[in-house]
Amino acid sequence: MENASPMQTSAGILFVVATPIGNLSDVSARAVDTLRQVDVVLAEDTRVTRRLLDAHGIAARLESLHDHNEDRVSEALAERLAGGARMALVSDAGTPLLSDPGYALVRLAQDRGVPVRVVPGPSAVTAALSVAGLATRRFWFEGFLPPRAEARRRRLADLAALQGTLVFFEAPHRVRECLADLAAVLGGDREAAFARELSKRHEEVVRDRLDGLAARLADSGPRGEFVLLVSGAAAQHATEQELARVLECLLEVLPTRQAAAAAARITGARRNDAYALALRLQEGDSARSH
Repeated sequence: MENASPMQTSAGILFVVATPIGNLSDVSARAVDTLRQVDVVLAEDTRVTRRLLDAHGIAARLESLHDHNEDRVSEALAERLAGGARMALVSDAGTPLLSDPGYALVRLAQDRGVPVRVVPGPSAVTAALSVAGLATRRFWFEGFLPPRAEARRRRLADLAALQGTLVFFEAPHRVRECLADLAAVLGGDREAAFARELSKRHEEVVRDRLDGLAARLADSGPRGEFVLLVSGAAAQHATEQELARVLECLLEVLPTRQAAAAAARITGARRNDAYALALRLQEGDSARSH
């Protein structure tokens, strides 16, 4: 394991530092060490980050990098990094760049040959997935949906066929209408969950069908930032004709079992069904050749 200090370099460097999503004790020892040693901490909201720094006795210089100034200040920040400055990029909570600013600066720093290093840690995305009780093998992180209903429904229609768990962020004042649109577009019987106030005193994780979640929040004034998670679409199995068409192509270049396995993955068919059909296709070809 590498134990060298992160500051043992004469060149500029940009650290992308994950911060707690709620509980200030969740910050890592490496994050604290990094924030103590950099020249400046780039914060989404300096007031929020100052509370974290004060809690851990860190007297760091703070500068703002947020959605409204990112395009304007990133070029100058990248030049300072190229000139030898050491900076840490943080967001208000969690891992930077996940629905938070910083993308432009990371790209510009890399383009100038500045090392960009991650100090990993909390993320509301993975935290919510770990406790929601929905499938985690594949997921699609969408972040915030459009605030206007028409645009939101159009985007949900684009996502409706994805088979991995869908993960969204939503503000408390829009979560009820967002859940209503999720149920209307994706189907109220889809299994889903919401997670709010993760790692805080009033943490709550609820799993239900979409229409059930919408009903739970219908008469309340939701508080806290929400992560919404929705189970993926059911696999659409191919017809035997579609499976046969895929198999005919694969059997030209692959052995029978490999062709059947690949066809099953492509079409969603069961592997045994694909293998049985592959054998029938080969028998038919053999009969025709005689």
